Amino acid sequence: MRVAPAIKLNDEERKRLRTIARSPRQPLRLVQRAKIVLLADQGVENTEIAERVNVSMGLVGRWRQRYAESRFTGIEKDRTRPPGKAKTSPVIVQAILDKTMQETPPAQTHWSQHSMAEAVGVSPSTVGRVWRAHGLKPHLIERFKLSNDPRFAEKLEDIVGLYVNPPEHAVVLCVDEKSQIQALDRTQPGLPIKPGRNATMTHDYKRYGTTTLFAALNTLDGTVMGTCMDRHRHIEWIKFLRLIDTNVDERLDVHLIADNYATHKHPKVKRWLERHPRFHMHYTPTSSSWLNMVERFFRDITTQAIRRGVFRSVDILIAAIEAYVAEHNRAPKPFIWTAAASDILAKVTRGHATLLKIRSV
Repeated sequence: MRVAPAIKLNDEERKRLRTIARSPRQPLRLVQRAKIVLLADQGVENTEIAERVNVSMGLVGRWRQRYAESRFTGIEKDRTRPPGKAKTSPVIVQAILDKTMQETPPAQTHWSQHSMAEAVGVSPSTVGRVWRAHGLKPHLIERFKLSNDPRFAEKLEDIVGLYVNPPEHAVVLCVDEKSQIQALDRTQPGLPIKPGRNATMTHDYKRYGTTTLFAALNTLDGTVMGTCMDRHRHIEWIKFLRLIDTNVDERLDVHLIADNYATHKHPKVKRWLERHPRFHMHYTPTSSSWLNMVERFFRDITTQAIRRGVFRSVDILIAAIEAYVAEHNRAPKPFIWTAAASDILAKVTRGHATLLKIRSV
């Protein structure tokens, strides 16, 4: 049977502990420990001490034992905890990294924590720690496509030059169309958001038609000129160019940044541009629509106004789009271009070199 160690205090120790036990400014844990030791000094048993101090029996036994061993220093501070599990060995870490980056599990496209843990012989949490430490996320994939445009460097420098050093007495507009925007209604009403539950929306829907948003983003001030049309042929594109021509000060040249969609290069479009010499077209390299900053605006309107919207007609959809554009133009913020053309070109060059190595294997 375990016997609690006897505590015998001298006058100095007793005075010090009483001062702590009565102090309203000392930490509660130290006040409790002082009371435990003082009661032990009086010969009170641990069960009664636990009741008086309102702590557990285990706590009383612990601090009584530590005071008996180390006096006041034993209760003044908590002991440092022993170290946790030993670090994963470098050999195991390297095995996880090699398998993650060079192999795939049998009959699967990528590793999970559990499949990797089983293959290497560690716990899934260990695999997770190694992946986090090295920035690996096998469950995610990023999409890309390198441009094969032979004039990539020339077009890149031209467009980036317009962003960072726009011409005087001119306006630079990023233009494009967001086609086939669907007016969708859900088959059942969704539930609103509430504490502990996200908003809900059915996976199925009813279609009520489509529209196409033509937009021109002013790179200087971030304002957007937009209009919706039923289709997106060269006829509609010319209508949009006329809208730009009407709304831009006739004293300014107009530099348009657009992608290589065939509609933008239709013979009738070219003839219209010839009749309007203040318009200057700048086409992005093929497979490089990310150079056109209006795509950022399309992303924002999709996530903030369209994707989760409920539209029971095309007219309602168009009204929502026009309301978003108007709200955007109340406090526009330009998209600031920061990447240097040389840095982008170097990155694309490295990408082509990497693809060449993969194809040669």
